[in-house]
Amino acid sequence: MTALIITALIWVGLHIGLAGTRLRDPIARRLGDQGFRALFSVLSLAAIFVLARSYAAAPYRGLWVAPDWLRWLLVLAMLPAFALFAGAVLSRNPTSLGPPIGPEWQPRGMVRITRHPMLCSFALWALVHIIGTGDAASLIFFGAFGVTALAGTKSIDAKLARRQPVLWRTLAAGTSIVPFGAILAGRNHFAPRELGWSVPVLALVLWGGLLILHPLLFGMSPLPHVR
Repeated sequence: MTALIITALIWVGLHIGLAGTRLRDPIARRLGDQGFRALFSVLSLAAIFVLARSYAAAPYRGLWVAPDWLRWLLVLAMLPAFALFAGAVLSRNPTSLGPPIGPEWQPRGMVRITRHPMLCSFALWALVHIIGTGDAASLIFFGAFGVTALAGTKSIDAKLARRQPVLWRTLAAGTSIVPFGAILAGRNHFAPRELGWSVPVLALVLWGGLLILHPLLFGMSPLPHVR
C-alpha cells in the first residue's frame, strides 16, 4: 500500500505541481512546447505504469460494499462519462490539444455543455469506480486520477487566460466547468443538433464494448451477479 500511496502522490504532483503551475512555462521555453509535451508524456506513461502495478499488488482492505441497485446506477452513470469523452474527441475545443483556434471562435456542441469534457469524463469515471469498488487501494488509485482531472480544469483555464485572453473571455462567458452549468445559468443553450449522431453513437459503442470486455481486461464484470 505504501508504494501505491507514493506513486499516487507522484502522479498528482506531476500534473498539479508541474503541468498545472507556472513552473511549466520556463521549462517549456527551454525545451519548446513539443519538447515539454514529449517529456511530460514519457513521465506520465511511466507514472501510469508504476501506479497500475502498485494498485495490482496492493492488499485488499474493504471500506464499504456497494449494493446491487447502486452498482446498476454506476453502470448507467458510465454512459454520460463516455458521452463526455466522445464529445471531447469529436469537438474542437480551445482547452484541448489540436489546431490553433482564433479569437473569433464561439462555443459549439459539447463545449456548450462543458469546456472540459475530457476531464469531466475522467472525473466521473474515477468517482464511479471509487463508489463501486469500495476498497482503500481503489480509493487511492482512482482518487489520484479524479484529483488531477478536477485540478486540471483550473490550471488549463489559467493557462488559456494567460496565452489567449480574448478567446478566454469568450469561453468563460459562455461555458462552464460543471456540465450544463452555463446552460442552467442562462449563459448558453443546449444544441443537440450540433452534437450530431456521432457523439451518442460513439458513446454507446464504447459503453457497450467496455461492458463486454471488462471481465477480459480487468478480471471482473461491473454488472451485479456477473464475474
